Amino acid sequence: MSALPFLPFTRPSIDEQTIAEVGAVLRSGWITTGPKCQALEAALSQRLGARPVRLVNSGTAALELGLRLCGIGPGDEVITTPLSWVATANVVLAVGATPVFVDTDARTRNIDLEQIERAITPRTRALIPVDLAGLPVDRDRLYALAHKHGLRVIEDAAQSFGARWGAREIGSFGDLVSFSFHPNKNMTTSEGGCLVLNNEDEALRFEQLRLQGVIRLADGGMEVPQWGAKANLTDVAAAIGLGQLRQVDAFNQRRRVLAQRYFACWDAALGFELPPQDRAGHGNWHMFQPLLPRDLAARRGEFIAAMREQGIGVGVHYPAMHLFQLFRARGYAPGDFPVAEDIGARTITLPLFPTMDNVDVDRVCAAVARACAALRGATIQ
Repeated sequence: MSALPFLPFTRPSIDEQTIAEVGAVLRSGWITTGPKCQALEAALSQRLGARPVRLVNSGTAALELGLRLCGIGPGDEVITTPLSWVATANVVLAVGATPVFVDTDARTRNIDLEQIERAITPRTRALIPVDLAGLPVDRDRLYALAHKHGLRVIEDAAQSFGARWGAREIGSFGDLVSFSFHPNKNMTTSEGGCLVLNNEDEALRFEQLRLQGVIRLADGGMEVPQWGAKANLTDVAAAIGLGQLRQVDAFNQRRRVLAQRYFACWDAALGFELPPQDRAGHGNWHMFQPLLPRDLAARRGEFIAAMREQGIGVGVHYPAMHLFQLFRARGYAPGDFPVAEDIGARTITLPLFPTMDNVDVDRVCAAVARACAALRGATIQ
């Protein structure tokens, strides 16, 4: 076991000012949805081109309620990628619709836009693209497809807060855009998320959906014209989010520097496939994910254990979800999406978070080399 401190694959950065602001919320006596949530929604809206933004208690809730806002339900199909956290497809099942998977692009690891058109049927109502590891899907081609076929787009931008497409920040344009503020994201509220909407009418309807369908009346009564969830965010969480929003651009810049350090220090002779370098600078480097060499793909568990022995945490984001029992029972099978299956079987997520030092990257790269040597029966000094 390494004598150095354990290096996890991610760690949130919460400063003392934010901790003090959370304490002030706790002392205020108003800890559920209130003024801090309103302030965070306003700050996010200002950042994203004055579009309405509404907070919820998870990125998953933002996606599901976005689908419900679009009127998507039983009998409808929603096209998405199999290479994502399972929530991306679970929300489609939750509204009674059918998730339709399309394979991924081997270069970007995002949904293959070339294949989407072949998957569209008369029942297709929406697309859910995913910005894997914070690298944006080509928004120009995506929206050209959506407009051509009259489809709604609910962007799963859970991992891409602060990323850009050209000169525009993700969330400042497009249809509905969902962000996650889970603890492993570039910006966190501990748990939480938001949906960016098109207009105030959508925002009002979304507010009803996120809290039991309730409309408050002027006389103190209420009306409930539709189903609603229990998905509101707390002011405790929003206070964390306000602190994070002040720092997220610096966080993302540090992530970019660390990613470039990985590329500079990596030993190409080890046989890994590195993630796309994002030379256009669109991404926010939410994760750094090499693909294991093919001779080690079946030994990923051993590789992860060898890294942990050296004090390095490694994640797997993500297995191809159509291979889960939930989706096999719906007719999907191995071989359906070979690119996603290959990436999902070989991906590893290495440490990348803002408080890492450059020497931490060097340490990870050296540990990868030793782990590979051990698995291959070689020795390395």
